[in-house]
Amino acid sequence: MTTASLTDTLDGGHGRVRPVAALRQTATMAWRSLVSVKHNPLELVDYSITPIMFVFLFTYVFGGQMAGSPQEYLQYALAGIIVQNTLFMTVYTAMSLNSDLTKGVFDRLRSLPIARSAPLFGRITADLAKQLWAMLLMIALGTVLGFRITGSAAGFLGATLLLLTFAAAVSWVAVLTGMLAGDAEKVQVFAFTFIFPITFTSSAFARPETMPGWLRTWVEVNPVTQLSDAFRGLLLGTPVGSSVMWSLIWAAGIAAVFMPLAMRAYRTRGQ
Repeated sequence: MTTASLTDTLDGGHGRVRPVAALRQTATMAWRSLVSVKHNPLELVDYSITPIMFVFLFTYVFGGQMAGSPQEYLQYALAGIIVQNTLFMTVYTAMSLNSDLTKGVFDRLRSLPIARSAPLFGRITADLAKQLWAMLLMIALGTVLGFRITGSAAGFLGATLLLLTFAAAVSWVAVLTGMLAGDAEKVQVFAFTFIFPITFTSSAFARPETMPGWLRTWVEVNPVTQLSDAFRGLLLGTPVGSSVMWSLIWAAGIAAVFMPLAMRAYRTRGQ
């Protein structure tokens, strides 16, 4: 990508904001989004109650049936629960963005002498910080319920960075959905229709070898399977095979496809 095309992607063709200034403005927009939690604590509740609910439900409803005991199942499934929650949380990015667009918030921000991309990148950055909060909360709760991280500190850091990288890529799918949907309700319907099948037809909650052959073919290439296996292996210190590589490939592919589409929809909607 040339410098000119990069400037066009980030600034919508204005080319008047230096990259360093654009990064500073993005950080300001991210901080603005995070500070809003102070005035509206219910926003953080969304990133707390749902993760807690997922951990309790999967551990105590499926644990005995799937692995003989809740603690043993949690040792396998917590990684998948966190991955599922990460995908579900991107729906909030789409809904918040759609709400801001509907209320004219982005129109007011576009009138400011800032990079046109700053509000959008700032929103994604802030939501990634909230994703990190949700992940740490789920690991802390899982530890109380019997989950044990048996891998190294480097593995934990790698797992965290991998999860946030994948979340950042999927956020562009959420951005495009938020741009194209007519209202927040349509965002939610579309997102959940997509997320439920892709998470449950993966290795997040059950081992692929227990599934019928026709389903296993899809499960083994499913990006949620690759991310769940990689995240689990890094946390537990078990072999990850090529799952980390394929998770990064999927993330790069998703971002390569949906980031330009989302930015184009963003520029078009602002015209």
